Amino acid sequence: MHMPELLLSLPLVGWLVLGLCALLVGFAKTAIGGVAMIAVVLAALVLPTKDSTGVVLVMLLVGDLVAIWTYRRNVDWRLIGRLVIPVLAGIGLGALFLDWVDGPVLKRTMGVILLVLLVIGLWPDKLAAHRPSVGMAYGGLAGFTTMVANAGGPPMNLYLLAAKYDKWRFLGTTAWFFFAVNLTKLPVSIGLGIVRADTALMAAVLAPLVLLGTWVGRVTIKRIEQQTFDRLVTVFVAISALYLVFF
Repeated sequence: MHMPELLLSLPLVGWLVLGLCALLVGFAKTAIGGVAMIAVVLAALVLPTKDSTGVVLVMLLVGDLVAIWTYRRNVDWRLIGRLVIPVLAGIGLGALFLDWVDGPVLKRTMGVILLVLLVIGLWPDKLAAHRPSVGMAYGGLAGFTTMVANAGGPPMNLYLLAAKYDKWRFLGTTAWFFFAVNLTKLPVSIGLGIVRADTALMAAVLAPLVLLGTWVGRVTIKRIEQQTFDRLVTVFVAISALYLVFF
């Protein structure tokens, strides 16, 4: 589609759905990250798959910029540094697997893995999250899943929950982690034709709603207790895993 075509051909209900997606993306970036999966699903209902992926990626980057500034004092840089290599390796492995195995099969496989990790995580210390090797495994899994199914959040969230991060350090670390991941994916997405002038323009039109969502998230997260935060993250990881398995 040419630039005006994509914007003008979308009916009002489509714009309303994308507006909700933008709010959810912003909220996810400053509050509960798993909410972004709902935005991904909704966008795919009103736009072609490639277009929805491009629009959501640009919206995510807008939310990332707010999140990294908001939580800039709550980042575990050592952890992010340790995860760089395994994440890049996971992205590379995911790209290779996309050529070998059918996409839906990969998505379901990742969903099953996440459900297994979720169940294991119900028992204290089973994941031994303090071990560097465990962190590298989760980093690789995050890179792999973000490449094959745009679902890098759940593995990272499970790892930080197992490592007993408080909500502020959790938010700061994930903010910078996913900003780096999404920025890495941007040139690849441009090269694949996923992010184009029309999808970027559509995301720009929706950007004010992303910013509104980040504000709502910042206000909300202050009122959420640590235990409630952990439970909400776990619930959205489970929802994400079930989506990968069944849809």
